[in-house]
Amino acid sequence: MTDTCLFCRIARGELPAHRVYEDDRIMAFLDLHPIRPGHTLVIPKAHHVWFEDLPEDLATAVTTCAQALARRMKALYGVERVAMVYTGIHVPHAHAHVVPMQHVHDISSQAYLQAGTEGWSAPPQLPPAEGAGIARDLAAAFSGPAAAETAG
Repeated sequence: MTDTCLFCRIARGELPAHRVYEDDRIMAFLDLHPIRPGHTLVIPKAHHVWFEDLPEDLATAVTTCAQALARRMKALYGVERVAMVYTGIHVPHAHAHVVPMQHVHDISSQAYLQAGTEGWSAPPQLPPAEGAGIARDLAAAFSGPAAAETAG
């Protein structure tokens, strides 16, 4: 934990939060600026700036908590979908947003808003050759035969 990180301070109990879940490694609490009621943040208590730096078991703990929240949110809010996304835009401490989606654009990027907020527009389709190259480049992150098949 760091002395100045907002989420580290919440994890230490120095700042108030509407806690939803807590164990020795993670904590879930309501977002102060929710997209929808129930919008919850799930954080590791240990300070990790980027989600890709989380140890695998800690990332799994965050996801497992988010899944439990999603099931409860569906029951409470009558929504079909609950989104989970790591953004890290405002606080440099890995955190997942778990958002009950009442509207298709609750977590949309500008790429989906060409038809306005009441519609949904698919971004331009990726040309097959470009997609093959991107998949090949990303598959290099994995080793073994599966990477070659993914790059296909």
